[in-house]
Amino acid sequence: MKIGVMQPYFLPYIGYWQLLNAVDRYVIYDDVNFIRGGWINRNRILMNGESKLINVQMHNASQNKLIKEIEILADPIYKKRLLRNIEGCYKKAPFFADALPVIENIISYNEMNLAKYLQYAISRICEYLTIDTELIVSSTLCKNNELRGQKKILEICKILDADEYFNAVGGQLLYSRADFDGQGIQLKFIKTGAIRYQQFKNEFVPDLSIIDVMMFNSVEQVKKMLEDYEVL
Repeated sequence: MKIGVMQPYFLPYIGYWQLLNAVDRYVIYDDVNFIRGGWINRNRILMNGESKLINVQMHNASQNKLIKEIEILADPIYKKRLLRNIEGCYKKAPFFADALPVIENIISYNEMNLAKYLQYAISRICEYLTIDTELIVSSTLCKNNELRGQKKILEICKILDADEYFNAVGGQLLYSRADFDGQGIQLKFIKTGAIRYQQFKNEFVPDLSIIDVMMFNSVEQVKKMLEDYEVL
């Protein structure tokens, strides 16, 4: 059983979806602390050939709260403005007509809890890309929430009968192969390949939101990108 665990991010880059697609069960890690300045509530799109930040507006967000405790700011005007910005950036993209309804459905989704909102976004992108990985919400698992870091991940792996644990390559310093081996679990890391595609006539801007990938590529092309990685 291949397991991946990651915080829910707002329409993240292709590497996130590679990890999710590579495993049998993917745990949306909603019961860890919110991180300011990270990618939980924001991402980047292409505007006039350059990257531009977009975000989910939040109410009283704090690093002292768990992701599942954060609320979204109720501001329909902001959501409409965000959608207009996305439409303006990508209306001439080749797969705009296919991708926009999915993005519009996500951004317009009427959910005030940040974790549930992001969970919905993840499930909708999976549906669009025909990713059939089972999604599990961390806070629904009966586990010892006093545990932290690697110990908590190992317990999740045990609960879900994992024999392989996949993580993004950036997590190499967080985990010990010896500790995972001691629990009978293979620790593996996914390193995203040098993915490139045509973005209008601009010089390529890498690592943008999945929005950008979907606007410039067919589902079949994106599915090929999902396999473009190295396992370390």
